[in-house]
Amino acid sequence: MCGFMFDIKKEVAALPHRPGVYIMKNSSDEIIYVGKAKDLKKRVSQYFINIESKDIKTRKMVPNISEFEYIMTDSEAEALILECNLIKTNKPKYNILLKDDKSYPYIKITLNEKFPRVYYTRNYIKDKSKYFGPYTDVDYMKKLLEVIYKIWKVRTCKIKLDGTLKKNRPCLNYHIGICDAPCSGKTSEEDYNNIIKEVISFLDGKTKGVLEILEENMKDASKNFNFEEATKYRDYISEIKNITSKQKMQDEGSNNQDIIAFFNVGDEWISQVFYMREGKLVGREHYFIKNAELDEESEIENSFLKQYYVETNLIPNEIIIDKEIVDKTELEEFLTQKAGYKVSIIVPQKGRKHKLLQLAKKNAQITLEQFGEKFKKEKDKSEIALKELSELLSIDDKLDRIEAYDISNIQGVYNVASMVVYDNGLKKPSDYRKFKIKSVFGPDDYACMREVIQRRFVNYFKEMKDDKKEYKFNKLPKLILVDGGRGQLNIAERVLKDFELDIPACGVVKDDNHNTRGLYYKNKELLIEKESEIFKLLIRIQDEVHRFTIEYFRQAYTKTELTSELDKVEGIGKIRRIRLIKHFGTLDKIKQATSEELEKVDGMSRKAAESVFKYFNR
Repeated sequence: MCGFMFDIKKEVAALPHRPGVYIMKNSSDEIIYVGKAKDLKKRVSQYFINIESKDIKTRKMVPNISEFEYIMTDSEAEALILECNLIKTNKPKYNILLKDDKSYPYIKITLNEKFPRVYYTRNYIKDKSKYFGPYTDVDYMKKLLEVIYKIWKVRTCKIKLDGTLKKNRPCLNYHIGICDAPCSGKTSEEDYNNIIKEVISFLDGKTKGVLEILEENMKDASKNFNFEEATKYRDYISEIKNITSKQKMQDEGSNNQDIIAFFNVGDEWISQVFYMREGKLVGREHYFIKNAELDEESEIENSFLKQYYVETNLIPNEIIIDKEIVDKTELEEFLTQKAGYKVSIIVPQKGRKHKLLQLAKKNAQITLEQFGEKFKKEKDKSEIALKELSELLSIDDKLDRIEAYDISNIQGVYNVASMVVYDNGLKKPSDYRKFKIKSVFGPDDYACMREVIQRRFVNYFKEMKDDKKEYKFNKLPKLILVDGGRGQLNIAERVLKDFELDIPACGVVKDDNHNTRGLYYKNKELLIEKESEIFKLLIRIQDEVHRFTIEYFRQAYTKTELTSELDKVEGIGKIRRIRLIKHFGTLDKIKQATSEELEKVDGMSRKAAESVFKYFNR
């Protein structure tokens, strides 16, 4: 709370006639609204004139404004970006919020490498790579990759092929026919990059040229009586035609388009986005919209578009919507500058684009009818649970961000930890974090917990100081949940005290059968009824942090197992290593096996078996 009286009338009079962002706060110093303005003085002063004539949201908000801040910018475009970032970070009560925690995959081609890789990723980074997507149908994306690997045999490995390394032995992918092994010099840089050009054409939807090449190859093979090769090309052609036939909606134009429609029932709002790429529908997604109950329809759509396109890096040539929006011109200018080509926002009144828009709207209606009630029930239950939890712990603040931590290892080996986040009682995977323990060797969960909590908040202060563009730890939790009981809770509380952070933390209480029965908080054990919404929420959080931690542990453990000691054994390459692990299950069983047992593994010679046996029995 401020230590001085804020004179709103005086401060409004002092505002500049410049573009910028204004930040409204309540008496508790909480940000309740963020807005942008072409002229700060004109825009902010409008809030405090003829309040009775304003829309319902403004009439409710203005009495709660105790002070405001502002940030001047050089342009409206800068103000728009800043506004969206502040809304995303602070989640103000009176702003429209885009609710979407899903991360959809892209197909990435690493064009910044000598021999580009082709694989899928959920992280879009500006690194001179080419991205295709996002793919909301993950199975479809995997089928695309399967066809690419089968036909073009591109690499997926992380080996640095810049000419500084010696030639490698071809890996398993080469032997099973899905990679041409540029690592071993079996294909030239020029030939390989011609292959990559064909892959890009294929993913761009330009399958006609690819099919013509394959058909020509098939005919040549037949003329030369190489029927096995001809059959292979025939199968490739069939695979591509099968995939392209799944593209139900075709557009005669070549522009990429996003078709965005909205639908609501009362205060429940949803948007539906159709992704049209090269004239084909490649995916669709829906977004529930929070805090829409106090806004006019035009403002809801305007806010959604600004937040959505400031966040995304994949911008189409055309954005098709059903109503004009207030910030259309400046959003077009900003997106054109960001994309590097002209971006238009279109409101069609008839024709093909109008029909696509109506189809998207119908889909939005269907989605809201299917999932809206379920989402509302989950939201209501979560709000009840959070309110009960606040009362149980005597915490005044709403627990809108809970972070839970867990440790995993095998007798102190491969120590890992994770952090999961629940936003307003619902999981938020985009904020989950993984930690590979660096300072602890041996079984010491307390030391592991200390390292994790320290690293989490060191990163927080570092990000605040460095003013990074991309934040990973910039949001402080309202509650920390430690799964390891009183000992680990004490460690977490000490770390918070060292950082002078006033964040409540609690630990999980378990009975003799290792079942949850309550919480440790401020040196007290608080029992919780199993039928209560608090208990159900805690179990959901526990299950999720366990799942995420174990999943990460298995990844780290398996990767280490497969790439550590067996790599040191003479005569054991990747294929034999995989077959040994597959046959015996674990590295320990391989160590215990006799030379005869090792030789029985498919692909193992007597010499290789003896080499493994001698290595582990020195």
